[in-house]
Amino acid sequence: MIVQNVITHLEELSPLTYAEEYDNVGLLVGNRKAQVTGVLVTLDTTEDVIEEALKNKCNLIVSFHPIIFKGLKKLTGHNYVERIVIKAIKNDIAIYAIHTALDNVINGVNDAICRRMELRNKHILIPQKGTLKKLITYVPKSNLVKVRNELFRVGAGRLEHYNKCSFNIDGKGTFEGNETSNPTIGSQGAFYENAEVQLSLIFEKHLEKIILHTLFATHPYEKVAYEILSVDNHNHNIGMGMIGELPEAMEELRFLKVLKQKMNTSFIKHSKTFNRKIKKVAVLGGSGSFAIEHAIKQNADVLITADLKYHDFFKAEHNILLADIGHYESEQYTKSLLVAYLTKKIPNFAIILSNTDTNPIKYL
Repeated sequence: MIVQNVITHLEELSPLTYAEEYDNVGLLVGNRKAQVTGVLVTLDTTEDVIEEALKNKCNLIVSFHPIIFKGLKKLTGHNYVERIVIKAIKNDIAIYAIHTALDNVINGVNDAICRRMELRNKHILIPQKGTLKKLITYVPKSNLVKVRNELFRVGAGRLEHYNKCSFNIDGKGTFEGNETSNPTIGSQGAFYENAEVQLSLIFEKHLEKIILHTLFATHPYEKVAYEILSVDNHNHNIGMGMIGELPEAMEELRFLKVLKQKMNTSFIKHSKTFNRKIKKVAVLGGSGSFAIEHAIKQNADVLITADLKYHDFFKAEHNILLADIGHYESEQYTKSLLVAYLTKKIPNFAIILSNTDTNPIKYL
């Protein structure tokens, strides 16, 4: 197995196309064609994590946070980022970062928090725009079922809780092939009219390559007429944060104690309590101040997130309880999520959960 095989599995879970524009995700260090001896999964890549990888004979580190975030202009070992990259290269260790690509998928970082809090009726808090496309193509009526079914098979026509969604309009297609054509039906230089169906299907944008490949492979015509349109519809499977409901409502202070225990944190900063019941819970792992207004608009009773500043807490305005549980603490179960996923995809292979505590923040 090579590095690219592991990357392929990771990008089936969280395609990089959904990462935020500012982010730096994917293979940051190493050769994607290198043979993999073992995979170490961590939240951050530190010098201690490199040592742990060497000790466990792992030459691929899958890290949530990217060690290279901004451009590197030199590698002199002047700071911790340069030292880590140099050490990885020196020891032939590849580093792959997944970060906001995993933040933005429905089974990613925020779902891990939801599962810890046992939330029900979950959905994306801030759906990402521009993630859906529409394929419009024209298929001979006799070939419609075959072409449509193959497009369904590779992921076209999925709309939230529904599969195999399409729209079909009967019509007539016309063409006339020139002297270099090789028409499937009709002949060169002859005008031809055929009963066709205009087939329309929505798909998630990361599937475009496989969908077009499938269309060309199954469509009977030498040249396939098709259109790809970008649509602004919300994709309820892609976006930042999640919102769900507790099995039963609880008082704010009790909720905070439960949150502290379930998220394994010794310290929670929160806004003023008002002896209200907590039922609807919004979550956003990592820095989440930008989600406060979204959570309020969706009538969340609490927003669980991290990195809130002093003035962010004023934004609660008696409408919501804000709970800052810490950046590391909000994302810590991401490692277990990735290990479980890769172990299922690549059984009987060394997928190791890092034991290194990479949290740079300590509490007294």
